[in-house]
Amino acid sequence: MKIKPGAPALLVSLALITLTGCGMNDSSGSATPSGSADSAEAPLVGTSTSRDAADAVEKASSELYDLIGVKGKGSESRSGVMECEGKDPATYFKVFHPWSFYPASADQLDEAMERLKSELPKHGWKVVRYEPDTSQAKNLVLTADNTERKYGVSVVQMKKNDPPKLSLTVVSGCYRVPEGKEVDRF
Repeated sequence: MKIKPGAPALLVSLALITLTGCGMNDSSGSATPSGSADSAEAPLVGTSTSRDAADAVEKASSELYDLIGVKGKGSESRSGVMECEGKDPATYFKVFHPWSFYPASADQLDEAMERLKSELPKHGWKVVRYEPDTSQAKNLVLTADNTERKYGVSVVQMKKNDPPKLSLTVVSGCYRVPEGKEVDRF
């Protein structure tokens, strides 16, 4: 899936990364739910090149697309690379993948969110937030963590957008670049 990042998706990804640290926080690899007191540090995922990590996060996005389960279209964008807070930026990185889902009809947005809420736990995700945000539009927000894969996802239902959509951002924990390689930023 190829996706073009939009301003709302990028803002969501930055908020997700800043506020939840991918929703998991222990550098030993164990994870705690989003919103925990010390959720600023993301867990270590393992060793990978930036490109391979980006491919993996885009694969996770494709799996989420399948879980939505209603007819529609995903936007075209690529993942990006960012620093891991508090870690050497020459050695550690995170990947994020912002994208949007446009249902065939606007009345399918509720069904898509309900399906994600019910299907994510069946596929290793823990839903840690499912409530309206504080915006004037009161967009419904779903945040979930996958502690095994060390990913977090934020889904914002944007009914009042033209066209209506779901804005999704998948964020990884921290990867370490292999010895002799450099973090490729894109």
